[in-house]
Amino acid sequence: MKLERRRFEEPDEHRAFAACGQVEIVQIGGADVGRATFEPGWRWSEHVGPLAGTATCHMEHVGYVVSGHQHLRMDDGVELDVGPGDLVAIPPGHDGWTVGEEPCVIIYFGGMAGYATPG
Repeated sequence: MKLERRRFEEPDEHRAFAACGQVEIVQIGGADVGRATFEPGWRWSEHVGPLAGTATCHMEHVGYVVSGHQHLRMDDGVELDVGPGDLVAIPPGHDGWTVGEEPCVIIYFGGMAGYATPG
């Protein structure tokens, strides 16, 4: 690891969802960190699932919710709402969608290397 500074405004990679959002990926300290913006109307199963080729997300994520709200539903039926200031750990096997009229912005510290890429 080396001393470095990076910004999401100059990402290593930008991935647009099929609609309603995008994620910027920055590589820093040997890790992929992502800033995901989920616009109102975004739902993983509709806007990322077709690209990934799965009905639910099979990646795990650890993140911090900057703004907006999201509802998460696990394959086993467990559900959780997250909002500004929440830290969240999301195991594989989930769907999620933006709640309300404000974009949901989440900084992800894990599970971004293959996120929103063809499955």
